[in-house]
Amino acid sequence: MIIILHPDTDQSGEAYRKLIDYLSTLQGIRYRLHEVLGAQQRLTEIYLIGDTSSIDAAMVESFEVVERVVRVSREYRVIGRHKDDQRTGEFIYKGIRFSQNNLLLFAGLCAVDTPEHVEMMYKCLQENGQQCARMGAYKPRTNPYSFQGHGKDCLPYVFELAGKYGIKVIAMEITHDNHIHEIHEALEKAGQPTGVILQIGTRNTQNFELLKSAGRQKEYPVLLKRGFGITLEESLNAAEYLASEGNRRIIFCLRGMKTNMGDPHRNLVDFAHVPVIKRMTHMPVCVDPSHSVGMRQAAPDQILDIMHATAQGIIAGANMVLVDFHPDPARALVDGPQALLLKELPWFIDDMQIAREAYERRVKLAGQNS
Repeated sequence: MIIILHPDTDQSGEAYRKLIDYLSTLQGIRYRLHEVLGAQQRLTEIYLIGDTSSIDAAMVESFEVVERVVRVSREYRVIGRHKDDQRTGEFIYKGIRFSQNNLLLFAGLCAVDTPEHVEMMYKCLQENGQQCARMGAYKPRTNPYSFQGHGKDCLPYVFELAGKYGIKVIAMEITHDNHIHEIHEALEKAGQPTGVILQIGTRNTQNFELLKSAGRQKEYPVLLKRGFGITLEESLNAAEYLASEGNRRIIFCLRGMKTNMGDPHRNLVDFAHVPVIKRMTHMPVCVDPSHSVGMRQAAPDQILDIMHATAQGIIAGANMVLVDFHPDPARALVDGPQALLLKELPWFIDDMQIAREAYERRVKLAGQNS
């Protein structure tokens, strides 16, 4: 059961205390408080854990501070979309809106290599009207001898250049909770010129201690990639780990499944699950065509496979695209073969818009026939 309080409820007030006193009397029931800070108000939700079937929802709703009660109909208490549940997973970060109803592009370097390449990437994004980027400072690699990223050493120029070119949000992978502190410290020293979405990669989807650490901090949203060798349910439970620790600003990312049935692509594209996740949860959904396809090959129609995969995700309703670009892919230290060229960014953006318009027409058509 989820108890949703009126916006900006005073937790020091008598009305709130009466509700908490009542909840404390319920046998076998624990409760956990969650706060969602929006642009205009603070929303408070209380999650009751245990057998709540005998609790009278009308009784709970009679308390002055309670707006409504939602009975949990899925095992994902926080991220789940429950029956008669009108809550939204929408959030605003650094002036950018993340929701299940819009589309954002996060293009950039899979792994930061040089300040010159970072600046070239940002400049290209700015020239094409983009305010978001991806930049990899920490890179978990299958081979222990492969380049692992520059780590905290590159953060100062990554953040300072972002401010110079008006990049408001950077998606950046972390592999250890120490990286959260390093990012925070570097942003502070740089004067907070940009924001960061903490990206938890496919290899860490079931790193539960990392999930808890990212969930306990409330400053940065989290982009969680689906595990490449586990079920969708297991990956959604990973998102619930984040949310259950208090951070509900989560974007769920599909990036392909590791199976030879996807050959010759790097992974089997799983973007048909975009509407499934939107139906089951409140989370915005991201697609990562670069790590699904893994190469910059084109079909006879001259459209790159990565762009075909991107369109597949967008036309299914994706809300964010995470894609690799590089000024000189041949010199990229990580995943150069799948990186698109900077001159291809305008083409990529236009192709995204075509797919988005097709999705919006499909939504309109569905509304006319429902």
